[in-house]
Amino acid sequence: MVAPVIALSHGGGPMPVLGDPSHKDIVNSLKTRVPKILGLGTPQQPRAIVLITAHWSTDKPTISSAASHKLLYDYYNFPPEAYSLQYPAPGHPEVAQAVKAAMEEQGLKPVLDAERGWDHGVFIPMLLVNPAANVPIVQVSVLESEDPEEHLKMGAALSKLRQDNVAIVGSGFASLHNFQAFNELRSGSPPRVKSLADRIGRWNSAVTEAVGAESREERWRNLKGWRSLPHADDAHPPRRGEHFLPLVVCAGAALEGEKAGVYEDRFMGVGINTYYWGAETVA
Repeated sequence: MVAPVIALSHGGGPMPVLGDPSHKDIVNSLKTRVPKILGLGTPQQPRAIVLITAHWSTDKPTISSAASHKLLYDYYNFPPEAYSLQYPAPGHPEVAQAVKAAMEEQGLKPVLDAERGWDHGVFIPMLLVNPAANVPIVQVSVLESEDPEEHLKMGAALSKLRQDNVAIVGSGFASLHNFQAFNELRSGSPPRVKSLADRIGRWNSAVTEAVGAESREERWRNLKGWRSLPHADDAHPPRRGEHFLPLVVCAGAALEGEKAGVYEDRFMGVGINTYYWGAETVA
């Protein structure tokens, strides 16, 4: 059985679990669509999840490798309850070793890390996706270089683990992660909101076409040049592509001929897309 891949949209900081109204659609998808894609609570439930987080950038692919990890509350100026959240899912040292070995086969130089806590790119979405916390998680960083080919190779390595019922989750915000843009959306100015929503809509369409290629060669070629896609710098300012990179890894983990699924949530008037492979179409 081949486990699924999903590049989910995790929202802003702890806000999805604090009841923020602008995250209503994202929260609903994390609670309903994502568990269905992953097959949680079914005989197809993955034996582990490898989760690539936008909130951990390193010079080499870095892999959480302990049997359990504390949480890293890597956000600021939120209510006290945001700092008492718990997510006691286990780690999986064996899977961490398998990730390292698979990445080495791709010519990468991964390292294990048994100390760093799981950041909010892990525990915030997973509190909603799988509150039972009964599937082990291995957290993986993105690269400071933002080199798309290196991230595609990371994904290619992870595709090997899919054959052993290990699901791959990319936790980022592929459609939009630009604080100036978020401020424009919060301004509530109809012309500014419409202009930005139109630009992000064209970006989303280009990304959907790029990742939707069923040919692995074409998909890789498209994503190696993602910075040249329309409005890429509006969605992710230069040198701040970390929230797009989990999707690049996930696209690299997709198999030859595997068709991408996509669904859209609305967030402050903008469409936010999530992409997945290896699962039935999700409404």
